[in-house]
Amino acid sequence: MKAISSMATRHVLADLAAASAQAGLPELEIESVGGVDAAKRVAAGESYDLVFLASDALARLAADGQVDPATVRPLVLSQVAVAVPSGSTEPAIRPEGVAFTDADGVREALQAATRIGYSTGPSGTALVQMIDGWGLAGEVGDRLVQAHPGIPVAKLLADGEVDLGFQQLSELVGQPGVRILGVLPADCAIDTVFSSSVATTAADPAAAQAVLDFMGSDAAAQIKLAHSFGVPQ
Repeated sequence: MKAISSMATRHVLADLAAASAQAGLPELEIESVGGVDAAKRVAAGESYDLVFLASDALARLAADGQVDPATVRPLVLSQVAVAVPSGSTEPAIRPEGVAFTDADGVREALQAATRIGYSTGPSGTALVQMIDGWGLAGEVGDRLVQAHPGIPVAKLLADGEVDLGFQQLSELVGQPGVRILGVLPADCAIDTVFSSSVATTAADPAAAQAVLDFMGSDAAAQIKLAHSFGVPQ
């Protein structure tokens, strides 16, 4: 059984697929690429059994007939976090797990940063929109560095290409050369729900649906939490 996903969920999906196979369900081969590229490939008619993408991208594919709308379901909740290179003098992750007290702290950090790394996909788009909404585009716009599709912001931080980075927490946890300050505060949080669906090209839709049912079950919840994802309600 074949699937495609964005890079943001590749690790958690690998463990979910392994647990699903251990439960006696079909083995799943998952190709993880940039979310924008994944959506384009599905829209172009490439054949898959399952598709895992941000909810808005899946909604568009469902509307266009590439995935079965009746099978679309939330899979994981991802929060955007803030990080710096490990050698930075910024303090380590805050005890409460939040990078700054409020949006003012985030704005100040953006204004103080020399180079600001952000990702492709919905979280990166949301960050740029937030910066624009704060009226900071003119001030920090030329300092923004977008990671190429498939390249994590953590690598930009570790390689010294940026001194402040924004990406999903799950993509930053455990990466070398990175110190996580925490997730964005509630008044400027960027949360993305990644969803799952059965593709209309699925060879065995019922078997594909069984895999999704397992991934959405309580038995799979601990795997999601272990990868720093939330469980959508």
